[in-house]
Amino acid sequence: MHRLPSRKSIYRMQVAALLVCMKCVMAPLAILIFIYGFLKHDESSVIAGLALAFGTLLVVVAQWIFAARTNCPLCITPVLMPKGCAKHRDARRFLGSHRLHVALSILFTGSFRCPYCGETCVLQVRKRGGS
Repeated sequence: MHRLPSRKSIYRMQVAALLVCMKCVMAPLAILIFIYGFLKHDESSVIAGLALAFGTLLVVVAQWIFAARTNCPLCITPVLMPKGCAKHRDARRFLGSHRLHVALSILFTGSFRCPYCGETCVLQVRKRGGS
């Protein structure tokens, strides 16, 4: 089991995981509210759908910023960023997404399995060698 180098990296992982989950909920919700308002000719629902879509864009930008430095401690690949790299044969998905599976693992179990190298990582600071 691998551990992360600092509390900052743990914080980045948790925030990026939360933002990935928020993005996956907010985007479909914005579309549904917008379509509902459009079909019912409800101006307030259309505006709410557009506002939620704008909020989703802000969450996506924040997620890119935080997820850019969510590296696996072994293979140094950002686990919460979209990469074109080959996945490990045992990498799991949730609703078709490797990143969503990693994000949910980070939030609910405090550990994750890297989808690229397949190693388990715990959200704990590793101990430094020495005296």
